[in-house]
Amino acid sequence: MDYRIEKDTLGKVKVPADSLWGAQTERSRNNFKIGNSSSMPIEIIHSYAILKKSAAQANEDLGVLTSEKSKLIQKVCDEILENKHDEQFPLVIWQTGSGTQTNMNINEVISNRAHLIEGKLLGETDKTLSPNDDVNLSQSSNDTFPTAINIAALKIISNNTLVNLKKLRNSLDKKSIEFNKIVKIGRTHLMDATPITLGQEFSGYVSQLDHGINTIENAIDHLSELPIGGTAVGTGLNSPKGYSSKVVEYISKNSGLSFKESLNKFEGIASHDCIVEMHGALKTVAASIYKISNDIRLMGSGPRSGIGELILPTNEPGSSIMPGKVNPTQCEAISMVCAQIIGNDVAVSFAGANGHFELNVFKPLFAFNIIESSKILGDAALSFSENCIDGIKPNTKKIQKFLNDSLMLVTALNSKIGYYKAAEIANKAYNEESTLKQAATELGYLTEDEFDQYVNPDRMTNNEG
Repeated sequence: MDYRIEKDTLGKVKVPADSLWGAQTERSRNNFKIGNSSSMPIEIIHSYAILKKSAAQANEDLGVLTSEKSKLIQKVCDEILENKHDEQFPLVIWQTGSGTQTNMNINEVISNRAHLIEGKLLGETDKTLSPNDDVNLSQSSNDTFPTAINIAALKIISNNTLVNLKKLRNSLDKKSIEFNKIVKIGRTHLMDATPITLGQEFSGYVSQLDHGINTIENAIDHLSELPIGGTAVGTGLNSPKGYSSKVVEYISKNSGLSFKESLNKFEGIASHDCIVEMHGALKTVAASIYKISNDIRLMGSGPRSGIGELILPTNEPGSSIMPGKVNPTQCEAISMVCAQIIGNDVAVSFAGANGHFELNVFKPLFAFNIIESSKILGDAALSFSENCIDGIKPNTKKIQKFLNDSLMLVTALNSKIGYYKAAEIANKAYNEESTLKQAATELGYLTEDEFDQYVNPDRMTNNEG
């Protein structure tokens, strides 16, 4: 491989001849060969491009950066946002906890690309833009990296996670309405309980998602606070007066999202409670969906030896050896996603507790986990909605059979003949494998007409729909 020589404060470094990155990126590339599939998410790179572009605009407005340099920075940032330089960001998550090397990776790429735009050659020492003095002007890795995380997370959560969770919520709501009059046996402790409508059961899932979506939306307020302008420790050293509010204005404009200046930049740099809070909201929704997907896979189990109350869509063959087998694959996929999110939340919570004095040094881990969790939750919610929920049909014959055979219909007799006599009827029917009606009449507690009058599954659901 051909190399060129780049310099940083530690000396000379060999860098691949055609790469846009420089010495500090190359040092990180060589010093952190950890994992082969954990590169810095491209969403962080793109968020950094929005940030660097916004910083250049703010610095120009405040008179600390020339118009020519500002326009060059903006031009390269636009190229990054157009995915023209994705291969120029090779660093992994497992690097310095402040994300300094990724910040410098961005700075070096912008600097070297601007050099080429100006018709100069890579490796020349008199760079058109200095990575530190121009591209990183008024900034520190300590305030830019958390800002980039928040931009990336809010973008994914707004455009993917929430959109697709609402799609799933609406799909479940349609089924709740569609199934409103289908009376089935309820289950508690995995055992027969009193009747419920299939629509009522699905309405519980809708309510879970309503609460979960609301939890995520509430967490957006904290996530939208950006500590940019706090520089190294939150004091704003080396940033001009008015920079913080101005750069946040530009970030909002350039991202199409609504951000605000951190109320306390010390908090925004030393901790990442906003990520802990938001990821906790994602975990809450994951726990809800895990329960929902398990209910649906159990109700769809069979088709002949399971519960079989639901007929799930047939999406693909389920076995390489058993012909005709179909599995609840969408339930399985989203369950794995939920498990991954719950696991990610443990890492995020642990990282959130490890802010030491003025800087939390788990920033890349926060970035990786909040982005992964947001993406896979949104993607899985859409897949589950379109490939499972929308196509679910009730197996009315199975539902009716289970309802008619259930001993727990006897609960309707509690207020008529008392708990103990009702239990005697249930036990007799169970032990003798007879019907509740037969047991009730043989014991002399009710006539057949009285039984039919009191034991009405429709009325037992209290369903007014």
